[in-house]
Amino acid sequence: MNRTIDPHEAAEKLREQINRHNRSYHQLDDPQISDAEYDLLLRELQILEATHPELITLDSPTHRVGAPPLKIFEEVSHVVPMLSLNNAFNDEEVIEFDRKIQEKLDQDSIDYIAEPKLDGLAISLLYQDGVLVQAATRGDGKSGENVTENIRTVRDIPLRLTGDFPPLFEVRGEVFMAKNSFEKLNKRAEEKGEKLFANPRNAAAGSLRQLDSKITASRALSFYCYGHGEFPAGNLPTNQAALLKIFKKWGLPVSSEIETISSIEGCIAYYKNLESRRPTLDYEIDGVVFKLNDFSLQNIMGFVARAPRWAIARKFPAEEAVTKLLDIDIQVGRTGALTPVARLAPVFVGGVTVTNATLHNLDEIRRKDVRIGDQVIVRRAGDVIPEVARVVLDKRNPSSTPFHFPEQCPICNSTVEKMAGESVARCSGGLFCPAQQKEAIKHFASRKAMDVDGLGSKLVEQLVDQNLIQNVADLYILQLEQLSSLERMGKKSAENLIAGLEKSKQTTLATFLFALGIRDVGEVTAQTLANHFGSLEAIKTADEAALLETADVGPVVAKHLMTFFQQPHNLEIIERLRQEAGIRWDDVTLGENSSQPLQDKIFVLTGTLEKFSRDQAKKLLQLLGAKVTNSISRKTDYLVAGENAGSKLEKALKLDITILDENQLSELLRKP
Repeated sequence: MNRTIDPHEAAEKLREQINRHNRSYHQLDDPQISDAEYDLLLRELQILEATHPELITLDSPTHRVGAPPLKIFEEVSHVVPMLSLNNAFNDEEVIEFDRKIQEKLDQDSIDYIAEPKLDGLAISLLYQDGVLVQAATRGDGKSGENVTENIRTVRDIPLRLTGDFPPLFEVRGEVFMAKNSFEKLNKRAEEKGEKLFANPRNAAAGSLRQLDSKITASRALSFYCYGHGEFPAGNLPTNQAALLKIFKKWGLPVSSEIETISSIEGCIAYYKNLESRRPTLDYEIDGVVFKLNDFSLQNIMGFVARAPRWAIARKFPAEEAVTKLLDIDIQVGRTGALTPVARLAPVFVGGVTVTNATLHNLDEIRRKDVRIGDQVIVRRAGDVIPEVARVVLDKRNPSSTPFHFPEQCPICNSTVEKMAGESVARCSGGLFCPAQQKEAIKHFASRKAMDVDGLGSKLVEQLVDQNLIQNVADLYILQLEQLSSLERMGKKSAENLIAGLEKSKQTTLATFLFALGIRDVGEVTAQTLANHFGSLEAIKTADEAALLETADVGPVVAKHLMTFFQQPHNLEIIERLRQEAGIRWDDVTLGENSSQPLQDKIFVLTGTLEKFSRDQAKKLLQLLGAKVTNSISRKTDYLVAGENAGSKLEKALKLDITILDENQLSELLRKP
């Protein structure tokens, strides 16, 4: 029985993936996938939203660039957003970019600015009366991190300009680390036994985000400017080339590789020339950027949600090398995903020595027929994460055998799940598996789950690291003395946590189901299951046919439920939670239509509510059988609009959906 993929679920899944990778790349400087893979995810979401406009949300990654700023730095708002660039991966896409511009502008001759796409960190510099007064990272495009003190240590960046300049203006460019500086930095780190940086981009980002500016000063960072942000209209030149010329005159560094080009054919030739000279450059680049030169034409072309229409980045292909695959290890991530990692004979590729590479998932291993002992081609896709691109089949040992993916988790021995149509295999022992324990506990205690007051993320980390808890059941046997002895945990805080744990014991079946962290069982599905079955025992023993009778439960969710409740480890922890900890709830009474007056009605909440929070309103509606979703569609029955309701209200009006204010919602919730 095949289940049609719901576009809403697909969009939500893509947003979650992209946001997670944004944080890894922009906040943690620890990218988990290549630029090419990230671009494909983003493009897939863009296509999905273009096909289904009702799925577009204000927080979609297609509207955003990067991730929120780190809290260790003061936040700086960008008066003019720092947008990203759309990418082109072949000449045809560059030609199509030019065709759209020609069509829009209706001009025979158009000048472009071509420049190297530096692999560093985007920076905004604010000058007041010629003196550098503020520097900020891109952050999420709307606000970034204040790194002024660290930027002052970058020798390329003038602290005071020379010449005739506006009283206040903003310069934008890229901070990067030259190849020779990177090699010296890693050599010093190796001599001291310190961790080495993976590449110059990570070294530059890590250096710029040091809390101690003295450390930044000890690392040779460089800077090139390529544009402007906030700028007085009367002082702005007519085009990009003139602006860069003025910047250079004022003392700001500008790349000597930047050129003005009068045709798209010239842009393609520039790309090929720079690609051939890439190894000889003293800094890393991952492509070139083409921009309309004339600012007035840029204004006519305008912007899409996250990028200008007047510029595009032509990316370079990844670099490759051949080496031997020594072994394949299986790593279990915090969400239970099993990831195969290739252990390689050391090989120099993309500017670094590589010993490990991702194999992505089981489907990729089978598709590429990767075997231990093979000679493989390793590619540093997007110059970040090494991957095994393909096997050199004519060098394969005839006695080699296909790789067998484990059926049990290598960490906890629970059953490994791999659903039809999905590429990722996962451990099903979420409550028990040590690799997942921290995330499972954080989810269990979170506000929307058991809502354990006083148990934050950092405390969970501390409790697990000190071996005071191994799973969620252990939370309820914590003693006051154990908690009081923890760092930054006084007696009062310990007492509050014990009280919070005690309070959480009285809950609802739906909340408990959601807190268990069963894959794809969110708040709505948990509530639907509770309403349908009435008791945990009935859900635990239900077969696939019974589960499929539940609204919103398809074959995939049914499989996750059955697998979860078939694991002895999970059942043991649930038993401890109920019998030893004393977690309790009132079973749902079935067969009473009056208890579900909003059965299957679809609600969307928007704006600020005064009488109760959005979460409280959501739970109250779900208790009456309603489904609460995040996006407006023709299937929506009601929109609850609070203060400052935005685009959802406009869309609901267009679709003639019933709109309730907070008083009308209260009346509806009070009805028998």
